[in-house]
Amino acid sequence: MPSTPPADAGRIAALLGPDSGWRVRTTAVTGSTNADLAELARRGGRAGEVLIAEHQQAGRGRFERAWQSPPGTSLSTSVLLRPRRAPWDWGWLSLLVGLAVTDGLRSLGAGDRIELKWPNDALIDGRKVCGILSELVVTDLGNAAICGWGLNISFDESELPIPQATSLLLAGLPTDKNLVATAILARLDELFTRWDAGADLSAEYAAGCATVGRPVRVHLDQETPDSPSSSGQAVGIGPNGELLVEIDGQIEAFAAGDVVHLR
Repeated sequence: MPSTPPADAGRIAALLGPDSGWRVRTTAVTGSTNADLAELARRGGRAGEVLIAEHQQAGRGRFERAWQSPPGTSLSTSVLLRPRRAPWDWGWLSLLVGLAVTDGLRSLGAGDRIELKWPNDALIDGRKVCGILSELVVTDLGNAAICGWGLNISFDESELPIPQATSLLLAGLPTDKNLVATAILARLDELFTRWDAGADLSAEYAAGCATVGRPVRVHLDQETPDSPSSSGQAVGIGPNGELLVEIDGQIEAFAAGDVVHLR
C-alpha cells in the first residue's frame, strides 16, 4: 500500500501566502471532514476553515454512499463557506469545486489528460480521481455550506474502489499532498470570491468542462444507469449551472442527471 507523507498545515499555509482567506488544519483520522466542519459551523465557525484528513472512517459521497480509502493514500478535504448569494444559487458550489480540482491538477502537470465532466467529475485519462460532496448547514448565524472532496493520491490498482477510478500515482502525477492541496485551495478561493461577489462564471466553467461541445446521454435518475435518458449535443452551461443540451433542434436544460460522454 503506497502511502505518502501526510499533509502539513503550516506548509500549506505558507504556500498559499499571507493573503489567503483559508485557515488550514490537518488530522490523521476522523469520521468525516464534512461532518466535522458542519458541527463547527453550528458552533459559529467562520468562513474559510479548512480541514484535511489522512483517513476518513465514515466518509460519504453522493446519495449517502460510503467513500472509503486506505489510510495515507488520499487527501480528504472540506471547507466551510458562508456565501452571501441566495441559497438557490448554491448549487454552483459543487461545480466550482470540480473546476478548482481539475484546474489545480492541470497546473501540476496533468495538462489535457484531466477533464471535468459535468457537473463535477474530475477524470484523468477518462478515469475518476476525485469525489465531491457539498452540503447546506442551517446555523444560528445563517446558512453555511460545507464543500468536501476526496482525491485519490497514491492508490495502487488493487486499492481502487471501482475499475473506472485512478490515482495521481497511477497517472504519474505529483503526489505531494501539500502542493496538491495548495493548488486546489488557491483556485477555489479565486473562483468562490468572484462568484460570491455576483460574477457569472457560466462561460468560464463551460470553457473548462469537457462535456460542453460533445454528444452526451443524460440519465435523469442518477442512481439507476438504465433510467430514462435523453441524448443530444451539449452546447453550454446555464446561469444556474444547468447543462444545456440541444435535442432535436431544441435546447433543454438539465439541473441534475448522470452524464455519459458519447463518441
